[in-house]
Order: sequence, then structure tokens, then C-alpha cells
Amino acid sequence: MVRYVIYKETLIDFKDHFWTFVGSFLGIALIGFINKESFSVTDNVFLIGSFGASSVLIYGIVNSPLAQPRNLIGGHVICAVVGVTVHYIIPNEIWLSSAFAVSLSIVFMQITKTLHPPGGATALIANIGSEKITSLGYLYVFSPVLSGVIILLLVALLVNNRAAHRKYPANKNWYKIWERRYR
Repeated sequence: MVRYVIYKETLIDFKDHFWTFVGSFLGIALIGFINKESFSVTDNVFLIGSFGASSVLIYGIVNSPLAQPRNLIGGHVICAVVGVTVHYIIPNEIWLSSAFAVSLSIVFMQITKTLHPPGGATALIANIGSEKITSLGYLYVFSPVLSGVIILLLVALLVNNRAAHRKYPANKNWYKIWERRYR
């Protein structure tokens, strides 16, 4: 039993690792490449840190409920709105606004059933980000957040469905399910 669990859990699947690498590389590279002329290397606000964590989910564990399109898009957008709003309400106490933004974001994701852990970082970045990020205000929600997650999603749909052993989204009728549940 122990031998089976250790073997099964440590089995290296080169095909899976290949597609994980291709997806995450293309997703992050496209966001950076499309926006490379807009900002200097140190000010490229389009590559927010939470996109790296989203890449782990949507390219590395594609069947996770937390990696599905609804959670990816909804989680980031909700958290960006919460993060910016909290930054406007509590602009000068970063420790307080950061804690408040992350905590509220988690609750709103739970309420809306869009839990996506990197969303917490998206809310946090709206409060602790550079002057360029915080000066975006609600534009932060649309760009870099929404535009970035759409790029990540499109790459995930393309790459994850190229491999015979992957299926993304996990339920191909994700839009119909969402529509029935929330309309």
C-alpha cells in the first residue's frame, strides 16, 4: 500500500509537464509581449503576481474547481473591485486596507461561488502595488486584471485541449451550468 501511494504520487508524467509548461509560458509571455511597449520593464503593471498563481491552477491542475473559467474570471474581477474600493476607503493605512481587502475578497468569492485563491493577491496588489497600479483606480479591474485573465483563459482553452489526456474546462457545458444556476 505504501509503495503504491509513494509510486503513484511521485510518478512523473512528461506529457502533462510539457503541456503545463507550454500553457503557462504562453499565457504569461503573451500578456507581457502585448503590453511591452506600454511601460518600462520595472513598471509593467500588466504582469501582476497573481497571474503566476493562476497559471499554476489553470495549466497545472486543470480539473480543479478553483481553476475553472468562472472562478478564474469571477475571482479576479471581484477581488480587483474589492481591492480598489478598499484602497479608496482606506488609502493611507496599507496594513489595514490590505487585510480588509483580502478578507472581504474571500467572503465575496465564497458568496458568488467564484473562489480562486490568486484573487486574494489581486485584491492585495490593488493596495500594495506601485504608484502606477494604485493610480489606475477602477481601470485596474479592466486592465491589467480582466484583460490578463482573458488572455490566460484563451491560452488555457487552446493548450489544455490540445493534449489528449486533458480537458478544459473540466465540464464542457460550464457556460450552460452557470447560466442555469445564476440567471
